[in-house]
Amino acid sequence: MSQPVHDTAGRSCVIADPGPDTQPGRPDSQSAWVAAEALLAGDRKHCLGTFEPPMIRPLPPLHIAEDELMWLNPPMSPPPIMWDFTMCMPLTTTQETETELKQVLQDACHAVLNPQQQGFFLAKLEADPDLVYHIGLSPKKLPKLIEKNPLVAIEVLLKLTTTSAITDYFGEIVTMEMSLHSMEVVNRLTTLVEVPNEFIHLYISNCISQCEQVKEKYMQSRLVRLVCVFLQSMIRNRHCNIQEIFIEVQAFCIEFSRIREAAGLFRLLKSFEEGNMAMEGPASLGSTAGTHGGLGLGGHRGGPSDLVSTTNSSSGASTTASVDSAAGAV
Repeated sequence: MSQPVHDTAGRSCVIADPGPDTQPGRPDSQSAWVAAEALLAGDRKHCLGTFEPPMIRPLPPLHIAEDELMWLNPPMSPPPIMWDFTMCMPLTTTQETETELKQVLQDACHAVLNPQQQGFFLAKLEADPDLVYHIGLSPKKLPKLIEKNPLVAIEVLLKLTTTSAITDYFGEIVTMEMSLHSMEVVNRLTTLVEVPNEFIHLYISNCISQCEQVKEKYMQSRLVRLVCVFLQSMIRNRHCNIQEIFIEVQAFCIEFSRIREAAGLFRLLKSFEEGNMAMEGPASLGSTAGTHGGLGLGGHRGGPSDLVSTTNSSSGASTTASVDSAAGAV
């Protein structure tokens, strides 16, 4: 009989006999065979049992942490009901005004307001400037508001100029599509409040870039004329530091030297460079474009075509020749 295999975690119950049994009184081989068969055969194989030491498994310590889930024993009595006693109560005057202004602002982002709506909105905002924080305005809505109702957009931005949130609104103006109304908003802001030079320079660079990206010649000429009139107003009214963008604006004038308004802007740059800027009164964009109030915002609901049709008859063909000769010198 072969020796049973020892268990890896204990010692076998059957111990091998070290030698032959020579002592008298020992059981004979038949008895040993019966005993071995009882140990190795049958349902209970005693030889497979082992004398294993009990493994001590200590209980794990409690995990104490701030976010540990605690078992709560709620009281048997139900908690008191928190009843809103202001339900179905009439709104206060301030709440009612906020609700009305929210609706007017929502309409202003999708359509042109009538004079009554615009007057109501501006009057309420003038009476309580803090309402601008509670009417649902966000930087993402500003481009739509500028295109549909630029006067409302100007008043809203004026109320936000003293807050840190104005940076996000300036960022939206810089990245929005160039238009007559966006230029009027920027022009009015620079006239009424102090605007960071970085914002003005980024806006001008964006306008120049959009003019260069337009492939259709007619539309490109309209945009270039619009930008030139805008830049002339900004330079004459000292609303921008022309020295920081002089090279970029000069290159813009040379690139579009075929357009008469670019020639006028180029001459203005040269006079500024030579220190001989004409002592004219503050020329508004409206007087240059043939309309009132800045870029023609007052009563103007057309578009850049009105401005272009006016500028077509403003200057002579000799100005283009002067730009061409100056471009060759540069």
